[in-house]
Amino acid sequence: MHKNSLLAKSVRFALISGITAAALNVPLSFAADEAGAKVERIAVTGSRIKRADMETASPVSVIDASAIISSGAISVDEVLQKMTSAGGAMTNAGINNGSGGNTRINLRGLGTNRTLVLVNGRRMIASGTGAASSVDLNTIPVSMIQRVEVLKDGASAIYGTDAIAGVVNVILKRDFEGFEVNVQTGISAEGDADETTIDMTLGNTFDKGNLVFGAQYTKRGEASQADRGFSDCPVTETKPDANGKISLYCGGSGYSQGGHIWGDTASLSGLGGTYHEYVTANDAYNYAKDSYLFTPMDRLNLTVAGTYELTENTRFFTEAMYSKRWSNQQMAPQPIWNNDAWVYNPISAGGWMTDELLPWIKPGEELAYGRRMVESGTRDFNQVVDTVRIVVGVEGEFENGWSWDASYNKGRNDSVDTLANLHNLGSINAAVLEGTFDPFLQSSWQGESIAPFIYTEVNSGGSELDIVAATLSGDIVELPAGMMGFAAGYENRKEAAKFTPDSLTAQGLANDPRVEPTSGDFSVNEVYAELAIPLLSNIPLVQQLDLSAAMRYFDYSTFGDDTTWKLGLTWRVYDDLMLRGGLSTAFRAPTVDELYGGKSPSFEQIVHPATEQDQAEVTVGGNPLLTPEEADITTVGLVYSPSFVEGLSMTVDYYDIEISNTITSVDNNYIANQCLDATGNLINTGTALCQSSNIQIDNSGRIKFDNGLQNIGATNTSGYDINVAYAFDALGLDWKVGWDTSILTNYEEFDPDGVAVDYRGYITGGAGAYAKLKSNINLTATADDWSFTYEARYIDGMDSFACIGKESKCYAPSVGSVVYHDLSGSYDLTNNIRLSGGINNLFDKEPPYYTGNNDSNTDPYTYDVLGRYFFVRASMKF
Repeated sequence: MHKNSLLAKSVRFALISGITAAALNVPLSFAADEAGAKVERIAVTGSRIKRADMETASPVSVIDASAIISSGAISVDEVLQKMTSAGGAMTNAGINNGSGGNTRINLRGLGTNRTLVLVNGRRMIASGTGAASSVDLNTIPVSMIQRVEVLKDGASAIYGTDAIAGVVNVILKRDFEGFEVNVQTGISAEGDADETTIDMTLGNTFDKGNLVFGAQYTKRGEASQADRGFSDCPVTETKPDANGKISLYCGGSGYSQGGHIWGDTASLSGLGGTYHEYVTANDAYNYAKDSYLFTPMDRLNLTVAGTYELTENTRFFTEAMYSKRWSNQQMAPQPIWNNDAWVYNPISAGGWMTDELLPWIKPGEELAYGRRMVESGTRDFNQVVDTVRIVVGVEGEFENGWSWDASYNKGRNDSVDTLANLHNLGSINAAVLEGTFDPFLQSSWQGESIAPFIYTEVNSGGSELDIVAATLSGDIVELPAGMMGFAAGYENRKEAAKFTPDSLTAQGLANDPRVEPTSGDFSVNEVYAELAIPLLSNIPLVQQLDLSAAMRYFDYSTFGDDTTWKLGLTWRVYDDLMLRGGLSTAFRAPTVDELYGGKSPSFEQIVHPATEQDQAEVTVGGNPLLTPEEADITTVGLVYSPSFVEGLSMTVDYYDIEISNTITSVDNNYIANQCLDATGNLINTGTALCQSSNIQIDNSGRIKFDNGLQNIGATNTSGYDINVAYAFDALGLDWKVGWDTSILTNYEEFDPDGVAVDYRGYITGGAGAYAKLKSNINLTATADDWSFTYEARYIDGMDSFACIGKESKCYAPSVGSVVYHDLSGSYDLTNNIRLSGGINNLFDKEPPYYTGNNDSNTDPYTYDVLGRYFFVRASMKF
């Protein structure tokens, strides 16, 4: 009766928590006869041991399919990224510059590559564009999701590499009977960013097994930065005046329309076709008006899953997923510049160049030149990405009750991405030296004159995953406090990835610096074991005390072997109260891209007094000498379900994660501020940070430096997750209330010199935000044929990372707190037809502006950029 009571409490909590369920291991499927004589044992995320009561030492959140549907999400990232435990930089549809159309999840703000993504408990292929090293969530169809389990604890001993911040385990529908069709469409209040998705699911259960098939097609439209008042131009701040006042104006890039010339004594603009003195406020190029605020995409997802009973105790199982994505981004026309100065040789001095510069420039003067190629059109990014994942296996039970399975997991991801309207500056520079192309003559950059130098960049990439695995689990021996359980297994995993840049780009003949190819692979053999040991039961103050222990040995072809372990303790004091805690080590092996990624340029937002350019040219790339990250993780929590308040459950969990040997790059603003003074002179040249950066300022005033991956310093973070869930009946309705809160108490990274960089409470220019407090609350009322849900999401105010120590020189050194309000509801028109819809961002909250922002004058990693959004949905099931 004890285990059945635990099961009942856990089931109740799973049902009432919905999207805000957090920190409690809840039973996710169960079967029992009417007398309660038999309870099915299943495995919950974070353990491979099948249990009846589902109580383990690690905090798990559960998001069910109904919560995803009520949010209006057409991709699972739209739900996961709203979790209070998510943070940092998470690519989504609002990321135009550099996203490649990918969407990813980032738990604890520790990076997408430190969050392991599983599908049905097995690894998902790293996917997206290039040599992908984490999972693109576009590959997982929302229509096939039964639930998502989010483990907010390290789990390397259970699952291997990457499970440092936590694990996202997406459970797809496996037992589905009938036929279901859903159609959903949505649009913003501004009439853009329209989304339409249609999906169908067909399933059948027969004597010896079952089969389910799902298909989903999604089409997403775009929104432009030009169509929102907060993003229609790149906001620029003046320097403080004599009274310390700072003003804002519509600025932009120094690589301006008509050309920008830097001479010995003059700075000229060719805007309007006539040269004149360059004035930033008037001549800088407004690149925002050409950029997407919300990126378009088409996506097709196909899924098949099935089982077949081979013998009474043996079943064959398979699951197959295929996704194809067509995505686009659009940015301002290409900015070009000459790496080597062009010598001015006018016709009047016996040369061949235009005389138009003579009032300001002397013959023979060496000139730096930059230009925004408006005449050629916007830079258009396109990606076509194909991802396939197939799992086949056999599972069964021995006569002693032990269960086993053996499987083969094959994944492949292929991508082709193109970038149109680029210019071969290498050829242009050669033509200038030959005297056949006058760069200072406006007509040279137009029509037939420039056409031979325009090209489309074509890159390709891909990744492969092969896993052979076998597991065994069951009960070992009956102890005085209960049955000891175990799980053990073996995995052989091979991963490979590649990226082949366009031939011109690879040779460094284009305007941007040379991009190197990426290619590499590795293999690993792993064995693991896990024990669930009941220590005490049914004594004063100890209803049940259980110890869990796990260990994994791994041997990588790239760096050798090591082990990782985990210990957990659950102490149920009495029916209402359980305490839990865990200690573990975790690791993250460097990916193929991190090891063998070729060097390439990245243009990143930056704020520095030595330049008026708002972007730095940052060279990034892999490092074959990288070694694994290591982590020590501690969690302590309690679960309280008071019997005197039916339907109420509360959890509080503390986490502490200390990562050493961190594989990362340093914040770009931090490098610039540490290594350059206000006038552009090198400082701190004796530090490892500045020596490795090779920082400089080019002839156009742009800051350039290296910021490749290194095993540098450490990353430490800690905080609390709090959840309250309450289900009750009132006014003839069923009510559910959920409240999730995450409190960040520490987030520090250490640079190569051991200097701590504190991110807690800061919002950055490229690494996202690290709010001290995030909180979600929702309320759902349900009747026989309708339901209504209200949700509020709170993000605490933060300070700008770019303004540390110079707040008086920033117009907006901080942002205030932001609250979003969402409404949704559904109505059952008949037994088979349901209509639903909702409004997200009900009060049309604009994202905040802050100095040193990322894009669109804000942080689209963190804030909603679309504003008020409407969606409607029709569902038919037979």
